[in-house]
Amino acid sequence: MLTFTQLKPPNPDATVAFTLALTAEERTRSRHRFETEAGKVVFLHLPRGSVLHDGDILQEETHSSLIRITAKPEVVLTAFAQTPLLLLRAAYHLGNRHVPVEITPTYLRLSSDSVLRTMLEQLGLEVKEEISPFQPELGAYGQHHHAH
Repeated sequence: MLTFTQLKPPNPDATVAFTLALTAEERTRSRHRFETEAGKVVFLHLPRGSVLHDGDILQEETHSSLIRITAKPEVVLTAFAQTPLLLLRAAYHLGNRHVPVEITPTYLRLSSDSVLRTMLEQLGLEVKEEISPFQPELGAYGQHHHAH
C-alpha cells in the first residue's frame, strides 16, 4: 500500500512508477483509497480541497516513488453550437445550474444527463454522447495551474 501526500506540477519527463487514471469526480477527492487497474492499492492524503489534473505528479510520503495522474475517459455529453453566442448561452444556462462544465472555444463538455441534454438540444446545440476524458472548470475560486 502506497500513500501519496505531495502534489507536484506536471512534468512529462518525470520517471513515475505507474499512472493512476481517475474520473473528474475522483480527481476532487483529496483523501481517498483507490485501486489501480493492476490491483495496487493507493491512498491519497493530500491537503483538503486539492483538485488533481491530467498530468499531475504525486509523490509518495517516503519520497520513494512518483505517480502520474491521468484523466480517465468517462461517459460525457459534448455540445457544439453553430455560433459562439449560442455556445455562451448554453454555458450560462449550465453554470446557472451549477453543473461542472469543460469549456473550450468550440464545445462544452459535461457529465451525461438526459435532462441537460434535452435542454441543450432545445437551445439549438448539437449534442453527442461519447467516452472521453472530462476536465471541468474549477470555478472562480478554484486552483488553476493548467491552461485550457
